[in-house]
Formats: sequence, structure tokens, C-alpha cells
Amino acid sequence: MRKVLVSACLLGDPVRYDGRSKATNDADLIELTKQGRIISFCPEVAGGLPIPRAAAEIQHGDGVAVVDGISTVSTAQGKDVTSAFMRGAKLALELCRQHQIKVAILTESSPSCGSHQIYDGSFTGHSRAGIGVTTALLRRHGISVFSQNQISDALKSLTN
Repeated sequence: MRKVLVSACLLGDPVRYDGRSKATNDADLIELTKQGRIISFCPEVAGGLPIPRAAAEIQHGDGVAVVDGISTVSTAQGKDVTSAFMRGAKLALELCRQHQIKVAILTESSPSCGSHQIYDGSFTGHSRAGIGVTTALLRRHGISVFSQNQISDALKSLTN
């Protein structure tokens, strides 16, 4: 029975930077939860960041640049939180290895979890193409990452 890593905020846990969730009531995710096939995870909280916390954005490039040590993640106040983001990403990878997870459904636009879009680093609400830190690390290790807008695609990939 293949398991799926899912962002905790998508499952209704109030773990986002603002202390809220981004719950999706997707019937397939609900069924997988009932079957015990979902591993809920928030890389930012696992990395040691509090709830609530200051919003953070990748400053240059995207999660690939952060994983490669070329870029940083910081708050609007200039606090560098890169180490917490990297710690959370590494814990996500460890969890995937432990449970033999090959598919993750993570929250779009997040500096950790974005799989197509992230905020642009200006703290103005503008986004751009890019991926988050956890997504970059998971993909580098062969784990397919989808957003909450691609749940059906993610579940189809489980059968391949």
C-alpha cells in the first residue's frame, strides 16, 4: 500500500505562517487518509519554525538555488531562516525514504512546498515561476511532487 506525503496545511492543520490551514476537501485525499496512506508533514514546522511565524521568501532563484547553497530564505525583516527550511526539507526526504514514498502533494506558492510558483522575494504578494526548498530536495531524489491543484495527477502516478 503506497503512501503519499501531503502538506499538513492541506489536511486542515493550522501550521501556515499565519496560523491558518489551506485545507482542501478533496474526496480522494479524504479516502487515502481513511486508508492510512497519507503522511502529513509541514517542513517549516519540522524545521523548527513557530506558528505563527514571519512570512519568508526565497531571495534569489528558487528552492534549487537554496539547496545548492547559492540562495537564502529570509523574512521581510531580514532574518535568515534558510537553515530551518533546509532542516525541514531534509526531514521530509528522510520521512519519504522511511515510508518508501515516491509521490508528494505539497502546497503551491510556499517557499518550502511550491511546485510551480513561489513568491518573488519582494514581500509584495507577487509570485513567479519556481519551486520551493522541500520540492527541490525531494525531486532531486526522485520523488514526484504535485500541488493541491494536481491531486488527480498525483494519484494517477501512484499506479504507474
